[in-house]
Amino acid sequence: MRQAQGDHMNKGRVRSTIRMLIPLDKQSEALDILGSVSAQIQFEPSCISSRIYRGVDEVRAIMVEELWANEEDILRHVKSDAYRWVLLVIEMAEEPPEIRFDTIAGSSGVEIIEKARKQA
Repeated sequence: MRQAQGDHMNKGRVRSTIRMLIPLDKQSEALDILGSVSAQIQFEPSCISSRIYRGVDEVRAIMVEELWANEEDILRHVKSDAYRWVLLVIEMAEEPPEIRFDTIAGSSGVEIIEKARKQA
């Protein structure tokens, strides 16, 4: 996966997160589908990252996090055949999922920790 290279590279990026509660008897199928979509979209040049997380505190929780180069690219993805599979998994959820699309104006990394520790 490609890593962000400093604040100036992050202008206009969009992070998509979907957190859903999937019944335990459907988790294997859901993870297979999401894993397939994630593997497929990681080869798209505008997809910066695609990750799937499982809950620790809530065993039914599955979260999908994607980072896209810009809004145009994520809109294209949401209209794609691959995203229809994500929507199918959302339909498996026991309750309405948490869905967010966040535009990232900038981000920092370990340098914030270093700066805070120097000021302490």
